[in-house]
Amino acid sequence: MKAELMVKDLHVNVGDKEILRGVNLTVRQGEIHALMGPNGSGKSTLAYTLMGHPSYVVTSGDILLDGESILRLGPDERARKGLFLAFQYPTAIPEGSLGNFLRTAVSAVRGYKERAQASGNGDATIGSELMPMREFRKELTEKMALLEMDPSFARRYLNDGFSGGEKKRAEILQMAMLEPRIAILDETDSGLDIDALRVVADGVNRLVGPEMGTLIITHYQRLLNYIKPHFVHVQLAGRIVLSGGPELALELEAKGYDWVREQFGEPMMADS
Repeated sequence: MKAELMVKDLHVNVGDKEILRGVNLTVRQGEIHALMGPNGSGKSTLAYTLMGHPSYVVTSGDILLDGESILRLGPDERARKGLFLAFQYPTAIPEGSLGNFLRTAVSAVRGYKERAQASGNGDATIGSELMPMREFRKELTEKMALLEMDPSFARRYLNDGFSGGEKKRAEILQMAMLEPRIAILDETDSGLDIDALRVVADGVNRLVGPEMGTLIITHYQRLLNYIKPHFVHVQLAGRIVLSGGPELALELEAKGYDWVREQFGEPMMADS
């Protein structure tokens, strides 16, 4: 059975302001969805809400994964159930290497701590709650080869001194290692030049497939020139107002968003 992420009439507040005003969306494994819209339409709010950010308060509606509500689950629990979010602005962590971060993240998502505790070895040795180093290195090497990444990249401090393109590639490598069932890419194209965009898009294309559903959040058609969506949705003022196929993104590129505003009569919003 394919994994299914369903957003039902979702209303979300940030502080005392309502940002999402009734979002409905379904993403299944094997599907690529693009969510487009102007600044201030609530796209990033949707991404953070799906992943369980505590500052985004769901006031009504629901988020279902495989038919079960995940509203009460924290971000770590949602990740273990197969959700993944690639951030628009990844945070630098100069004290730890990308490789160590990935080993910790993979171990947490795959339940190595629980396995160690169940076997009574949780406190036996340092690292017993982590994926065995030999297995991790083998898998990391394979995934980096798939993404055509230099192995030395994993030894660098996480996002510290990374270019915009390198930060996004690190997010894609994390996605490759965590193997989510549903991946959310929040404006992965933000701040990238055309060469970096092609590299990142190529990495995404190597990972998408029948085992992963993808929600790509973007302002522009240019990313969709390289990652071909099955469905395109337009969000305006906190709700999805229009859905279609890939041709809808081309229409938005040609005409902009004014015609959508005129058709649906929605004002711009101050926050996204």
